[in-house]
Amino acid sequence: MQKQFIIGTRGSLLAVTQCELIRDEIQNKTGAKFNLKKITTQGDQRTDKPLWQLEGKDFFTKELDAELLAKKIDLVVHSYKDLGSDRPEGIQLASITKREYAHDILLIKEDTIAKIQNRDQLIIGTSSPRRIVNIESTLKEYLPYQKAAIHCKTLRGNVNTRIQKLRDGEFDAIVLAYAGLERLASSTESKKTLESLLEGINFMVLPQKAFPSSASQGALAIELANTRDDDLVKILKTVECKDTIAEISRERKAFATYGGGCHLAVGIHVKKIHNYFVHIQKGKVDDQSIYKLELEGYDYSQLKDLKVYYMYGENDFLLKKEPISTTESNHQTNIFVTSSYCFHNINDAKTLWSAGTRTMRKLAQKGFWVNGSAEGFGHEELYKFQKSNLMQIFLKKTNSWKVLSHDKASSPLGEVIASYSHQITPDMTDLNHEIFQTDIIFWNSFIQYETYLKHYPQLKNKKHACGLGKTLKKFQNEGIDVIPVIDMNHLKNLLK
Repeated sequence: MQKQFIIGTRGSLLAVTQCELIRDEIQNKTGAKFNLKKITTQGDQRTDKPLWQLEGKDFFTKELDAELLAKKIDLVVHSYKDLGSDRPEGIQLASITKREYAHDILLIKEDTIAKIQNRDQLIIGTSSPRRIVNIESTLKEYLPYQKAAIHCKTLRGNVNTRIQKLRDGEFDAIVLAYAGLERLASSTESKKTLESLLEGINFMVLPQKAFPSSASQGALAIELANTRDDDLVKILKTVECKDTIAEISRERKAFATYGGGCHLAVGIHVKKIHNYFVHIQKGKVDDQSIYKLELEGYDYSQLKDLKVYYMYGENDFLLKKEPISTTESNHQTNIFVTSSYCFHNINDAKTLWSAGTRTMRKLAQKGFWVNGSAEGFGHEELYKFQKSNLMQIFLKKTNSWKVLSHDKASSPLGEVIASYSHQITPDMTDLNHEIFQTDIIFWNSFIQYETYLKHYPQLKNKKHACGLGKTLKKFQNEGIDVIPVIDMNHLKNLLK
């Protein structure tokens, strides 16, 4: 008779659901059989205060650890962010699964959005010091009209309880981990509950550049006792993800440098893009503001004392943007806005997304509610949201996407609505212009690069830089040496 392994889990809907998802994945890959055992933890029982105000540690793991060491269960599936850096002797980390959604997500009633321009303040529910610091300091920039003052109020309980408190009017909005909602939306039973709770609720996927998540957020860790057999370890390795391990090992290392603990008010996120790692840290430590935006994997020492020409706005003297207007309705359509030159073609979108955080803030200034951003990392960033089970609840099967861009653009996200064209102005002959005296040119698109080089071939010998999206891919595919940067501000900071 085939042995059946026992998975220990907390009893909350989310904890059980994510265990079931991992169980099903492992069983489908290996044929091994697993049963679940629910175990109540101190963190589940103490919901009267934020965790960082309670004495002790390991609020969500202590009871599970005891059962594991007593051999009453064979393994435990944890949200990795709940695991401290010092684990009990006799317990080993067996596997870390792939994470897709490390972001935080803000939930808000539709009728609150409709009245937001008349509000003097908004109360946001969260008990995370990291979220409190970054939300109170930054969220206003991403809200329509930017008038309301932002205040955070303690929010505890399981996911269902937290969303119900939003529905009951205890908060104007709440912030949760996207990954948790995604897992609930991925299970047939929990999805039904979530669909009911999210009726009449809108959302904003908070950009990592401004609201970095907790170290390890979105990843699941599988632990077992050291004495367990190698066969179980091999079984658990079938769901391990090396890219996720590379990301969160860097996050947890940074977390440790700040002293760790659930009281830490710094968001720490690492994202692998191509062969690089984007590092984002933002928050406060000892009343000192922290903000780090770094790219690992490229040697920037060559850039010291060099001058940069940033090819945007009025600096783009050769390619002028001519607006193209359309009367096409975007009703019940999800719109991806690639630049501010497209704003005039936004009308009645189901959801609204921006290519970068700068465009996201500009849209907010114009009074738009923006649901998320690709953060300058390329169209691929939105693929995962297109296929997200949580998004299917919000979109209610309205998964039609359109992209507002220039008239020569194409996008795998959906139909492109031409919103502007590039008009070439007469050549400039002033060779004393700044662009000819600079060392590096930061390009917004590969079209810019090609057009300028046709008119000014001498620019080919300059150093070239761009962001991490499709422009970088195009440079690399053409065999052109290019300096990868996170965005213009990242490049400016490198040269300070």
